[in-house]
Amino acid sequence: MENMMGLLRIHIQKGVNLAVRDMRSSDPYVVVKMGKQKLKTRVVKKNVNPEWNEKLTLSVADPNLPIRLSVYDKDTFSFDDKMGDAEFEIGTFIKVLRMGLEGLPDGTIITKVQPSRKNCLAEESYVVCSKGKVVQNMVLRLRNVECGEVELQLQWINVPSSRELEIV
Repeated sequence: MENMMGLLRIHIQKGVNLAVRDMRSSDPYVVVKMGKQKLKTRVVKKNVNPEWNEKLTLSVADPNLPIRLSVYDKDTFSFDDKMGDAEFEIGTFIKVLRMGLEGLPDGTIITKVQPSRKNCLAEESYVVCSKGKVVQNMVLRLRNVECGEVELQLQWINVPSSRELEIV
């Protein structure tokens, strides 16, 4: 990818209180989309509070593209059931990365993103320094469903041949 800025690692940690789509439970998995890229987690059987603990990596060319996350219930003999979706932006995260704040003490909160009607945040999201890296923790409230949240963490991976995060 010629215009790639770098890689965004999305650590899909867990789902909380996801919707029941089978008799008493669900078999959830997550699909992450950005532009034409599409990545999936594994299916966690019979669990509405699944722990995926999976790291998915997207290549980022346009940091203004929203990232869409959808949760599905895996079905064997029919189409998979939708269990909600969410969308988030990485603009604030990219702005912090462009500041070049390496070497801050572990746990330093660099900035916060407030939940609003324009985002799917269930609670305040923090961009923090963790083990020498800048990460953003998010809890996303799923839309178009009766209940459910997904917890994740963003981390940036610089790629030597990519264009740098330009200061804007």
